[in-house]
Amino acid sequence: MATRIEHRATFAHSVADAYAAQTDAEALRARLRQVGGERSELRDHEVTEHGARYTLVQGIPADKLPSLIRTLRSGDLSVQRRHVWTREGDSDRATGTITVEVADIPGRITADVELAPGGTGSVQTTRGEVSVPVPLVGGKIERFVVDQVTQLLESEARATEQWLAR
Repeated sequence: MATRIEHRATFAHSVADAYAAQTDAEALRARLRQVGGERSELRDHEVTEHGARYTLVQGIPADKLPSLIRTLRSGDLSVQRRHVWTREGDSDRATGTITVEVADIPGRITADVELAPGGTGSVQTTRGEVSVPVPLVGGKIERFVVDQVTQLLESEARATEQWLAR
């Protein structure tokens, strides 16, 4: 059974500006420098008139992992997040998907993202789920991952707002 993730971030900027901060290579690299962890990098970045695709790679040292995760695999973790954003013309809305792979760990993380007008700026809503099909401990791992993903989304929202305020 999967564990749900839901996160909401508000920006004091338009959807167009927030979308640019979520898809611009320079903005993404700045965000990775701020919250990306060890061995983080931007890969496979492409922006078109209809959307954007990119992969963020982040490393997590083994000594930062809880013992429960270390029982599944030894060594550092490499996390790859594949982002696909879609923007329809001059629409005041953008949608996306995120797929996460963690090397040598069973399970999956998927999410849908929406950027829409909200208040005097924009709102980014992320809804997804974590599934770790490991008998007895899968639920504990899922809850740990949901907590970590929520903290990461908060940190990335702050970094995005700082980028927009520059």
